[in-house]
Amino acid sequence: ITYNAAVSACEKAGQWEHALSLMSHMQGHKVMPNVITHNAAIGACGKASQYEQAFSLMEDMRRGGLVPDVITYNTAISACEKGQQYEKALFL
Repeated sequence: ITYNAAVSACEKAGQWEHALSLMSHMQGHKVMPNVITHNAAIGACGKASQYEQAFSLMEDMRRGGLVPDVITYNTAISACEKGQQYEKALFL
């Protein structure tokens, strides 16, 4: 829960690089990010128009056996909008 709160704080502050760093730190300590963690990190990337990073996180979710939820898709679509990648949003 602490990691989720920290990644969420990074999202609110627009610190996408810090959010990704925290996720990496989690995995290094054998704490696996969950859907909530991913959603916050995708949101942080989206706020910084880092849609490619957002897509990469979605792929990481799937590879890790996590199922993206409605929030994941909405956040990824928002990342596409901020990055002016409207066609990519259609393929989510």
